[in-house]
Amino acid sequence: MEAVLRVTDALKSFREARLSGLRPPQEFFDVSRISRPADMNQATSRISYNTRYFSGKSLTLAIFEQIINPLTNWLLLISLLFLVGGFTLINRFAPDATQFGEHTITQKHLYTGLFVIGIPMFWLASPFGTFFWLIGASGVLILGHASLLEPGVESDYANIQDQV
Repeated sequence: MEAVLRVTDALKSFREARLSGLRPPQEFFDVSRISRPADMNQATSRISYNTRYFSGKSLTLAIFEQIINPLTNWLLLISLLFLVGGFTLINRFAPDATQFGEHTITQKHLYTGLFVIGIPMFWLASPFGTFFWLIGASGVLILGHASLLEPGVESDYANIQDQV
């Protein structure tokens, strides 16, 4: 019961800290402010400003990509479910040794079978490729958006407020 309260408190604090600062979607997808930066200095300043300004949206998009990716990589999803489900089932239903004729099957044998089947299946699912795809896709999406979107008028006044 205490764990449920901690999770609820963590979700409330996450909502207050991160999600309250989300900008409206109209501001994030403002097509009229999209333009190609003139040079690398302008692109760097845009990236610096926009990543701070849209940090909540960027985090939301990265989390959304992480949720969507296992749904598109079925072998990875099946192998993860197989391994996690196998651990759960072995711990729950086979804590003691079981006798089958002359053979005694222990938890150690079950874990060995789970690993012999699950680890190659997980390896074939290419978890490292998926991980680096997530990093690359998030980077291209976030940095591309940040470099192409012109900062709003309020960005000119943000420097003045920092100096005061």
